[in-house]
Amino acid sequence: MAKYRKLGRTSDQRKALLRNQVTALLYKGRIVTTEARAKEIRKIAEGLIALAVKEKDNFETVKVSAKVPRKDKDGKRVKEVKDGKKVTLYDTVEKEIKKDMPSRLHARRQMLRVLYPVTEVPSAAAGRKKGTKEVDLVAKLFDEYGPKYASRNGGYTRIVKIGPRKGDAAMEVVLELV
Repeated sequence: MAKYRKLGRTSDQRKALLRNQVTALLYKGRIVTTEARAKEIRKIAEGLIALAVKEKDNFETVKVSAKVPRKDKDGKRVKEVKDGKKVTLYDTVEKEIKKDMPSRLHARRQMLRVLYPVTEVPSAAAGRKKGTKEVDLVAKLFDEYGPKYASRNGGYTRIVKIGPRKGDAAMEVVLELV
């Protein structure tokens, strides 16, 4: 018996397809795809969620102080003239951050090996780059999905058949997080 489905693609195309679909599933919560693809995506996604559940509380909180440039009401840096030069003024800010333990850091890197970076674009036509932000899917896995599925022993996804596709009669399914 085969370990995985080849999906009629070369290995690099197949890996890219699966990474893309897993990223979309974890970002949106549900995707529509074919049955064969869904069964392959499910394996990868459930492995990532299981890793997030295992390592969700494996961090320590650390206080850090950082120098941050002072800004005016327009968001521009405040400058002061010292010895004939314009110098930016800085404030020291105390902040608490989560520091990953070694096993959680390893899990984070394993997740990043699979997931593609996701950029969220606002719906308003404010321009191509303005207002876009990078979504941290790994943090979402640890902070949202980890606690949500902590009491569950596997079975984080559900496949619901929605019927054959019109073009090629491939069985289409909805793959969603439970």
